[in-house]
Amino acid sequence: MLHPVNARLDEHLPADHKLSKVYRVGAGLTGLLLVAFGILGLVDRIGFFDTGGDTVLALNTNGALSVLSICIGALLFAGMVVGGTFASTLNIVLGIAFIVSGFVNLALLDTGLNFLAFHIQNVLFSFVVGVMLMWFGMYGRVGSALPHDNPYWRARHPEQAARETRVREGFRTGHGTA
Repeated sequence: MLHPVNARLDEHLPADHKLSKVYRVGAGLTGLLLVAFGILGLVDRIGFFDTGGDTVLALNTNGALSVLSICIGALLFAGMVVGGTFASTLNIVLGIAFIVSGFVNLALLDTGLNFLAFHIQNVLFSFVVGVMLMWFGMYGRVGSALPHDNPYWRARHPEQAARETRVREGFRTGHGTA
């Protein structure tokens, strides 16, 4: 019999759980990449809404995109510092935002509304970063084969988790059956 899932995305992960390292590393590395891109764009003194085709690290940029990259990178650094489910949820949300941004900016290529100076390589970068952030955020949280000691699996299957805990404790105390 199927039971509704009562677990929310922001629950059920102890602060010191090993999955937190994955979420922190994903947020930190992506944040570092975005901050570096943004700083290099600002150092080049590109106009804020210039769409002249200035590139940094093989991606088109302007001052607005550079500042936006630094802000999002700083937000990811904050996620790295906090860790836990906050970092995981932040990675998922920003991953989705990057994918949506890729589609929106793909539609705006070669229009006057392309104020972030996106070209196709920027769109592809948005898709890659979005998928990467989502992978980091969802790692160990979703899937059909999560191990039974995973806190998210335990939250989604509380009755079975309680039975397994009773059986484990029974074996430890010598009262379990084979």
